[in-house]
Amino acid sequence: MTLIETAPATTTLPALKEEQPQKFVLTLSCKEQAGIVQAVTTFLFERGFNIDEHQQFDDSLRETLHLRTAFSGSPNYTPAMLEEEFAGIASRFDMKFSFHDQTAKRVLVMVSKFGHCLNDLIFRWRGGSLGGELVAVVSNHETHRAMAEAAGLPFIYVPVTPDTKADAERRLLELVDEYEADLVVLARYMQVLSDDLCRALEGRAINIHHSFLPGFKGARPYHQAYDRGVKLVGATAHYVTADLDEGPIIEQEVIRVDHTYGPAQLSTVGQDAEALALSRAVRWHCQHRVLLDQTSTVVFR
Repeated sequence: MTLIETAPATTTLPALKEEQPQKFVLTLSCKEQAGIVQAVTTFLFERGFNIDEHQQFDDSLRETLHLRTAFSGSPNYTPAMLEEEFAGIASRFDMKFSFHDQTAKRVLVMVSKFGHCLNDLIFRWRGGSLGGELVAVVSNHETHRAMAEAAGLPFIYVPVTPDTKADAERRLLELVDEYEADLVVLARYMQVLSDDLCRALEGRAINIHHSFLPGFKGARPYHQAYDRGVKLVGATAHYVTADLDEGPIIEQEVIRVDHTYGPAQLSTVGQDAEALALSRAVRWHCQHRVLLDQTSTVVFR
């Protein structure tokens, strides 16, 4: 009899999944003073974090420092844990600060009859370049229901009249809570928000205006521009405040034109400028690149 020796059976163990580093962003503002950057970098080094991007602006006129640091490392940390451990440093330098993780900002869009900005936001969101997550569209007209629903977004019709304005604004705040929206974007929403609503949404609502502020306010702005023989068409994205169209500016876009442009052509050019300025403002806000500084902003692009 011949004995055949067989090799022992082997078991292939599944490869251990390597933990991916967590990404965070720290933003802060405080009075200029020595040791701030060292304190921040030492804090991150001691916890094993790697700095991926660092930007700061020393405003010598206002004697303030603004800082944005993106870093990555241990997945065991949360923004709340980092804020608690950073509190001592923040107190020492009297900082206004916050930590953020990779959780996408939830964006609720408001629109009226003009749909170019909404369409652009949807396009960028679906392409993954918006920086935030669209969660719903609210409108005082039914005009763009099909556009929103084709993108898989809930469309909520909230009509507004002088008699129902207060109820409509209460409904809007309910929707902000219902959809857990971090940011409200007025994508050519043609209703003036009340002072109370502006205060309720302070720092988390962005509007687009069809000019370099404060020119050509009110109705038919591109006809006004044509009548004045403009040479530049612009758009301004800014935070919403109780002062109509005068909130802190995030981004402005400008396109050169000449005497051959009629109102319709100016409108087309203006819509391009509006879409560009608004999408940039939304993306930079969602990426924690915009720091409010009194009536203006610091934008780390």
